[in-house]
Amino acid sequence: METIKKDIYTVSKLNGEVRQLLEGNLSRIWLTAEISNFSAPASGHWYLTLKDSRSQIRCAMFKGKNQSVNFRPSNGQQVLVRGNISVYEPRGDYQLLIDSMQMAGDGLLAAQYEMLKNKLAAAGLFAHDTKRALPNNIQRIGVITSPTGAAIRDVLHVLQRRDAGLEVVIYPAQVQGDTAPAQLIRAIELANQRQEVDVLLLTRGGGSLEDLWCFNDEALAHAIYQSNLVVVSAVGHEVDSSISDYIADIRAATPSAAAELLSKDKQHKQQHLQQLSLQLSRAWHHHLQGRSQHLGLLEQKLYRQDPKRRLQQLSQQFDEAYYRLHTAMTFRLNQIHLTLQQQHSVLMAHSPQHTLQLQVQQLEYLQHTLQQRMAEMLSDSEQRLSKGAQLLAAVSPLATLKRGYSITTDEQGNVIDDAANLTLGQTVHSRLNQGQMVATVTHIIP
Repeated sequence: METIKKDIYTVSKLNGEVRQLLEGNLSRIWLTAEISNFSAPASGHWYLTLKDSRSQIRCAMFKGKNQSVNFRPSNGQQVLVRGNISVYEPRGDYQLLIDSMQMAGDGLLAAQYEMLKNKLAAAGLFAHDTKRALPNNIQRIGVITSPTGAAIRDVLHVLQRRDAGLEVVIYPAQVQGDTAPAQLIRAIELANQRQEVDVLLLTRGGGSLEDLWCFNDEALAHAIYQSNLVVVSAVGHEVDSSISDYIADIRAATPSAAAELLSKDKQHKQQHLQQLSLQLSRAWHHHLQGRSQHLGLLEQKLYRQDPKRRLQQLSQQFDEAYYRLHTAMTFRLNQIHLTLQQQHSVLMAHSPQHTLQLQVQQLEYLQHTLQQRMAEMLSDSEQRLSKGAQLLAAVSPLATLKRGYSITTDEQGNVIDDAANLTLGQTVHSRLNQGQMVATVTHIIP
């Protein structure tokens, strides 16, 4: 039987250590994805899911952070976010705590640029001790650029003016578009294979971030770094900056400035001084970048120990508890309402008022039936009476009188129907159809 170890974790302890492990090993990251399941409860915090075609991750952006977002997020929207990986301990879910959000587009390119620059800097490709100085005696310059662009015209014009004896070898390549990085890499490799020039100039004119994007290619950066020939980068205008500028041995502000740097004249010492100044500036920049990275690590450490982190966890937990309570109360109220409706129906079915209504309805029905039955009986009686009257009239003596007959009675009112019952001198009464007469019997005929 396996011996139970003394160090037994609770779920809370395990989730807490996982959170510290993730927050300690994953620094602040950039992420681009599509928003789904966005919600904004009354607390002011935002909860959402970021997803691509294959995966998704839960995210939270607390009130103090989302107030700086200049648009209202919605489901289906592509965004670029920056945040820290953490663990929501009560549920054991890992999540991204967002501190910056912007619409995808130029912001994505800028973020990709910064990510690649940080990656190459961490790999040592920007290190000052890897940079090489210009050869002392430059006789032939290799120019990698578009043969029809403005940059080559500026370079040739400056070289012709300052040192017409310099030879120029052009290695044509596209300097814009998806296929440009591969052509630029092939040009660098070809120049290194031929070894026919003393220095390489990688250049093009100014443009937007998208126009210059091919000079921010990681493969091109490694090709420049691995070049045996000294590489001078002069991409865009003075304010423009590309990865090739950081990787190259020397960076010039413009194509014309690069041509002046590569050509000899009385200003050579001044240009060399400018080069040293640029190298010093780069070294200072790298020093500041290193200090910035160190500061970022300290900031991450401080962030993990910040009491606001616990408050954010509790605030998120409160929002979820409030949602569950609201759902449970709504469900319970619906059940109570349904039960009350059922009990009301039962009560109404057994209430005296309901019974009285039924009895009133039954009484009204019986009264209607009685009246209808009495009317039918009265109608039947009238019909029978009418028939009886007709029959009585048919057999009535009065009807016989109407035909000219009469009824003779004695003084007592007895009907005389036999002459033998009469006596001479007897008074008789005869009833006619109209009126009566009194007669005295004077003659009897048997």
